[in-house]
Amino acid sequence: MRTSRLAAAALLGSLAAFATSGAVAQDDTQPATDMPATNTFGRWTTIIDTLDSGQDAHKTCAASTAFVDGSGNPGTLTLSISTGDALPPNAYPAVTITSDAVGLPTGNKIAATFGDPGVKVAATVTSNAGVGGHPSWMVDNQAKTSLALLRAMRRVTSLDVVFGKQTVASIPMDGFTKAYRNLGTSCGFPTKDVAP
Repeated sequence: MRTSRLAAAALLGSLAAFATSGAVAQDDTQPATDMPATNTFGRWTTIIDTLDSGQDAHKTCAASTAFVDGSGNPGTLTLSISTGDALPPNAYPAVTITSDAVGLPTGNKIAATFGDPGVKVAATVTSNAGVGGHPSWMVDNQAKTSLALLRAMRRVTSLDVVFGKQTVASIPMDGFTKAYRNLGTSCGFPTKDVAP
């Protein structure tokens, strides 16, 4: 998981800047082969980056969506996984949320709820300083909880996120299913348990 968290942190900074800048990616064929490949599915953008050390190549696959909370604070919701990590169904992409909101709970093992009125997933999140000055919270990546969260993301129109008793945001999920399938295709893992 260490490789994924480091790669996720680097990609998260890039995706956060990209997503919150208002830029809209299209299905692009990148001009240079060493550039990450990006695609857009609804409100989600995927980025596939290959690191070739000469001995072996690893891909880091991430999907991100930008949101604005009820007070106008920007944020991102990002999934990331690397081919060097355990892959589904043994482990699922790391889920990270960044937000510029002031006063969100910080620390380890913060109770969190994800879903909508019909679907609720309980999890814990851990905060850190984030990348580029954007505070971030990573969902504790237990396979059973991660699978439930990813399934909820597929089922809901908007994902309501609460840390402790404080609402973070309601994040639109338009395009999530296609973005998740793209991660699976790009990083070589099955997606039927989340996005049939």
